[in-house]
Amino acid sequence: MNKKTISAVIQQVAQCALMQSGVLVPEWLPDGNQRNSEWIARNIVRGDREPGSFRICLDSGRWNDFADPDAHGGDLVALLAYLRQYSQSDAAREIDSRLSLGFFRERDQQTLSLPVIDQTKLNERLQQREKEAQEKRARAERKANQLWNNAKVADANHPYLIKKGLPPFSLRQTSDSNLLIPLGAAGGLVNVQIINQNCEKRFLAGGKVKDCYCPIGELTPNCRLYICEGWATGASIHLSTGCPVVCAMTAANLESVATQMRALMGDNIELIIAGDDDRNTEGNPGKAYALRAALNCGAKVVFPNWPADAPRHLTDFNDLDLWIRAQRDKAGSHD
Repeated sequence: MNKKTISAVIQQVAQCALMQSGVLVPEWLPDGNQRNSEWIARNIVRGDREPGSFRICLDSGRWNDFADPDAHGGDLVALLAYLRQYSQSDAAREIDSRLSLGFFRERDQQTLSLPVIDQTKLNERLQQREKEAQEKRARAERKANQLWNNAKVADANHPYLIKKGLPPFSLRQTSDSNLLIPLGAAGGLVNVQIINQNCEKRFLAGGKVKDCYCPIGELTPNCRLYICEGWATGASIHLSTGCPVVCAMTAANLESVATQMRALMGDNIELIIAGDDDRNTEGNPGKAYALRAALNCGAKVVFPNWPADAPRHLTDFNDLDLWIRAQRDKAGSHD
């Protein structure tokens, strides 16, 4: 088989593998966990002790390790080749066998036969998968709007707000005391983050998160605008600076949201990425994503300035604010 034919087979296997990403990736990296569309796991090649910097997008197949600039790829064949430390051809063979695809058929040790691939059917399956994803997003959007419209103004005594030391601003609360954080895109509400009485968080299943955001404060021409990850971080920044904040909800979403804000508000705004500092996570993904977003969007970047005695488990601006308040309260109690 010539190189061109082998390449074609690998591409076909990669397409089919993507359709089974939710099965294959957890098999290869079983101690990981899914967060939205990403599988976050230990990089077994580097011998990570904890998950964090190694992430695989189950929707696109792209993967990278922010602790290792050489560990990245565009599809699941490349991922398996990296994990097994062998060629992409061998990785494609393993996937072909696991999924019973039949793209590879041995005739002898050196010759392979390429079966006829029905590209039309393959495209139809991919289109069907995208259609199903769109339907899930639409259902989540309808549910988000229903929840939001039926909710009341958030109670300042909600356990999450007390825990974070924050006012509710424009948040709402359901009749069963779930806090709602709105996520918008293209001017409309498309999803909500739900926080229950135990401070557990979740987005609506199948709902859109990528490219979405939650604003705090009023966006005005020529303003200083902060882009951060979570709502509590954004609320803390808004309280301390008085500036508007847009919460991207995840580190991987910072660049997309910053790009949207730059396009919406123009070059006259002062755009600042306020990143998390995941100091105890390999590769510090919070810092890596923030730096990349700032570089690609022409923005400044800031991180929490930790006092020497601040605990290592603190990661964001809300953590820092709460810790400083606690130290002041302790000092005051000794006066």
